[in-house]
Amino acid sequence: MTFKSTLLAFVVLIGLSTSAMAGDHTHSAPAVQGYDVVSYQTGKRPVRGNGHYLAVHEGATYLFSSKANQEKFEANPAKYAPAYNGYCAFGVSVGEKFVGDPEVWRVIDGKLYLNLDAGIQDMWLKDVPGRIASADDKWKKIASKDPASL
Repeated sequence: MTFKSTLLAFVVLIGLSTSAMAGDHTHSAPAVQGYDVVSYQTGKRPVRGNGHYLAVHEGATYLFSSKANQEKFEANPAKYAPAYNGYCAFGVSVGEKFVGDPEVWRVIDGKLYLNLDAGIQDMWLKDVPGRIASADDKWKKIASKDPASL
């Protein structure tokens, strides 16, 4: 890692922590806990991104494992960005914002959904279409709210 790339990664992380402290509760930082969101749809398992390849979308900073994945994301962020800014899909379906675990996920109809844990995901999987419909409706009301206020 070169000094310049190390410095860039450090500056990004400082910016992320500053934005989190400033009260931006619409996104977690870094997005999806640093996992490469493109890898969910192009690989067998998600992989961690790094500070060499990043993009900012709707206030969230995404890290990628390769330049190719960064470019795919930048060409079509809506395809790769997780539903509900990475919050737990089941939680959003009941009007809450729980942190989504990047290891507990599903891609449904080309969209990435995270869940809090395997037990919560089991409940979500019992009625995926119904949970997504409910979450889509509730997200409109809670997207900009602080998770602690819900």
